[in-house]
Amino acid sequence: MTEDVQSDGYRVYGVVWFWLLVITLLELGAVLVHLPHTLLVISLLIMALMKAALIIAYFMHLRYEKLSLAYAVVTPMFFLAIVLFAFLGPDALSVLHRR
Repeated sequence: MTEDVQSDGYRVYGVVWFWLLVITLLELGAVLVHLPHTLLVISLLIMALMKAALIIAYFMHLRYEKLSLAYAVVTPMFFLAIVLFAFLGPDALSVLHRR
């Protein structure tokens, strides 16, 4: 019985790995198709968030934890991203004004 549970666990990792690969190939395809800049940025951000959610849920094992623990991990990362953008965003966006 433990072999069945173990093989199911490995199968989940294989499926998650497959979807991470598919999303990565979609990101590559979006860049190679030369989408409009705004659409490209939005689609790449959405796909990056999808990949992050898969990694957090399955490889960091937060899918099986209580919701409060997931909030305790995800919430600081969200605020850290906001603070990081607040400090680095103006410098990154200044490139647009140089053109």
